[in-house]
Amino acid sequence: MPTEKLFYVNQYQTEATATVLSCTPDGDRWRVTLDRTVFYPTGGGQPCDLGTLGDSQVVDVSEHEGEVLHLCDKPLPVGETVACRIDWARRFSLMQQHSGEHIVSGIIHERFGYDNVGFHMGSETITIDYSGEITPEELRQIEQAANEAIWKNVGTEIFFPDAQTLAALPYRSKKALSGAVRIVRFPGLDICACCGLHVARTGEIGLVKLLSVTRFHAGSRIELLCGGRALDYLSAIYDQNREISALLSAKPLETASAAARLKDELSAAQYRITQLENEVFARKAQAFAGKGDVLLFETAMQPGAVRRLADAVLSVCGGRCAVFAGADGAYQYAIGTREGDLRGLCRAMNDALRGRGGGKPGFVQGSVSASRLEIESFFANENR
Repeated sequence: MPTEKLFYVNQYQTEATATVLSCTPDGDRWRVTLDRTVFYPTGGGQPCDLGTLGDSQVVDVSEHEGEVLHLCDKPLPVGETVACRIDWARRFSLMQQHSGEHIVSGIIHERFGYDNVGFHMGSETITIDYSGEITPEELRQIEQAANEAIWKNVGTEIFFPDAQTLAALPYRSKKALSGAVRIVRFPGLDICACCGLHVARTGEIGLVKLLSVTRFHAGSRIELLCGGRALDYLSAIYDQNREISALLSAKPLETASAAARLKDELSAAQYRITQLENEVFARKAQAFAGKGDVLLFETAMQPGAVRRLADAVLSVCGGRCAVFAGADGAYQYAIGTREGDLRGLCRAMNDALRGRGGGKPGFVQGSVSASRLEIESFFANENR
């Protein structure tokens, strides 16, 4: 029989008593139906409520043909009256996210005519997909408009219009609807067919923060946070920026310019280091002039430096050059030759020395998890 849905009567109701109508095993869990419930089932893009039925934890809630199914970690006796309690903090956060999404989507639909073609309310952020492209500057304007709408603290209207009234309403919907259609209206902002739960007044959303906009298929994907989630995110950003401010000895609103200067200084230092390394590599290479095949071990270096050293030695040795930089158990390698194809050697070496890497016929690069003795033994046997 259909479950009486108390969450549609009062979305702020957090607990109630109910009678257990059925309890059936589902793996190591139990599916429980009640005569009435405060638990919202997953639907309309909104995740379900969590909480307790008596001393049983509710880990999922779904709906099938009007029945609300509570997935519980313990069985409940049929016919028993149980206390239903939802996790209110979770419910209210989801209401904030869902209501904020409506306002943002309504503004975008009104300004650009774009439809909401995808909506996912994740555990961390919300993503919404729209049918047209939105620029970063337009995103800032949408965020400003959404927050101004929230501050007006208008009331939410939820109703089931008759067929004639529904036909005349300019409501948003992803598909054609018939029968009893639940309409959620934020006056002057959005009107949409929706089965989810929302705040009674926009002021309860608190704030909307639009985090990003990216191209997605032929349109755009926006990532956003609302209410408490948005405040937590901005607080984390603030705490992080305060630490960066102290590290850079810069005021909080000047960390970006300070970081840019540091990046420029680092780039200049890295360029100078590369120049000095090339001079050292050129002098080191002279010791191997005309020596033929060379196997060289060095202390740990960046892969680019390993490559440049191998190139320097290869230019004068007259044979194959193999450079291994690191220590027993972890070496970066670069191997070059003026003649032949190194790729077969590279595959055999990777197999024998627990390595990975590859490249072109004349030059290969990668890493191995082997000792110096194993590497020397491999090349000694390879040369026989």
